[in-house]
Amino acid sequence: MGVTSTETSATTSPPAAAAGAEAASRRILLAAPRGYCAGVDRAVDAVEQALAHYGAPIYVRKEIVHNKYVVEALSRRGAVFVSETDEVPEGARVVFSAHGVSPAVHEQAAARRLQTIDATCPLVTKVHKQAVRFAAEDYDIILVGHTGHEEVEGTQGEAPEHIQVVNGPHEVDQVVVRDPEKVVWISQTTLSVDETLETVRLLRERFPAMVDPPGDDICYATQNRQAAVKVLAPLVDVMVVVGSGNSSNSVRLKEVALEAGAPAAYRVDFARELEERWFDGASTVGLTSGASVPEILVREVIERLGEMGFGEVEEVRTATERISFSLPKNLRADLKAAGDLAAGQARREPAPDHTC
Repeated sequence: MGVTSTETSATTSPPAAAAGAEAASRRILLAAPRGYCAGVDRAVDAVEQALAHYGAPIYVRKEIVHNKYVVEALSRRGAVFVSETDEVPEGARVVFSAHGVSPAVHEQAAARRLQTIDATCPLVTKVHKQAVRFAAEDYDIILVGHTGHEEVEGTQGEAPEHIQVVNGPHEVDQVVVRDPEKVVWISQTTLSVDETLETVRLLRERFPAMVDPPGDDICYATQNRQAAVKVLAPLVDVMVVVGSGNSSNSVRLKEVALEAGAPAAYRVDFARELEERWFDGASTVGLTSGASVPEILVREVIERLGEMGFGEVEEVRTATERISFSLPKNLRADLKAAGDLAAGQARREPAPDHTC
């Protein structure tokens, strides 16, 4: 796969012994896990496989994942990114992004006879199902997340009359519910773990009977990447996060680094954005990447930092990830059918005649 690069699971092992290491030269502490999560890998793979199987163009509603490099690479291969469903020609094939869409978007696609491939991350789908379930039970649902983010819009669209969005602790006092005994909270999957816990704590002070979701809504990859940054932050002079500005989890990583003790932290899309002045007087740089970032971008940053004198690279692992998700069902079925057809044709073809 052209732009994919994954490292995926959720078991935890002790961090590498980086704290006491004496650097003979300027060094990089490289966070692990970092980069692609299973949901991103699945979504990007879905677009790549669709292009290979059906041919270009393949339309994609919104950015398939929030990363400039990935979007540009897929565009060069024939993916056409659109903002809304009505920009897709009637009857064409469209992929829904990893962030999920509301039922209204599915209805619009059906009305235009679009052939849809739903690449919503299964962990986001889980939150959608929670919203539907609690709305059916007539709960007031507090969705902790960022207003305007595609994931939040999709989740809220499942039950707009029941869901209100809270952007953080500062908005808790504005929440109004019908019955304080029937309140539940759910969350966007890519939030800061610590800020979300603080928001929930304040919500519970106001609504002591508030119900928790049946499992963690913040995804395993978001939590693992933030945990790795918390380990690195006190050990480095500068933290660099590779990720796009519209990537919620990448932006959170920079914030977490500063909160966990990094003296300075910067987020970049590409190695060319690094500024040498950021590293004046620094001996140790921490490096990580958001869950929608292919590993090639991290390698380019390592190369650029090497040119600045950071020649030693030490990986600090805090978790090992092995989770993976299968492709969307209808795409998987089409690929299997094509494979079965090709295999059947091969069986039917006569063996070549080598007689003289």
